[in-house]
Amino acid sequence: MPHLNGKIALVTGGNSGIGLAIAQRFVAEGACVFIVGRRREALAQAVTLIGDNVHAIEGDVTSHADLARIFANVRAIKGRLDILVTSSGRADYATLADMSEVHYDQTFDVNTRAAAFTVQAALPLMGAGATLS
Repeated sequence: MPHLNGKIALVTGGNSGIGLAIAQRFVAEGACVFIVGRRREALAQAVTLIGDNVHAIEGDVTSHADLARIFANVRAIKGRLDILVTSSGRADYATLADMSEVHYDQTFDVNTRAAAFTVQAALPLMGAGATLS
């Protein structure tokens, strides 16, 4: 029996990289997985690659309105969330000498601030025994 059979998971950044690999593994382990990303084409490719038991939601995790919509979709489709993986990230490197305030703010928004507010938005759907990572 698959380890995650019957679990509902959401993976931000689930359309590429580590997030995609996590989503693939969760589906292989029996979970129903929601993947979140900003690029519609990349989400469609990820759904094709993963196959069954995956739902794609286009959204920007730095937007409170998008986070509300993302978790409203999860509530409408499955009613709960057991596993949350915040895998969205920005890797647009600059040296300290070249870094601008805009670059810093954009990186901080995706890599730190968005993770905190994603967890906050998910909490109402997560019961006892739910997993955050």
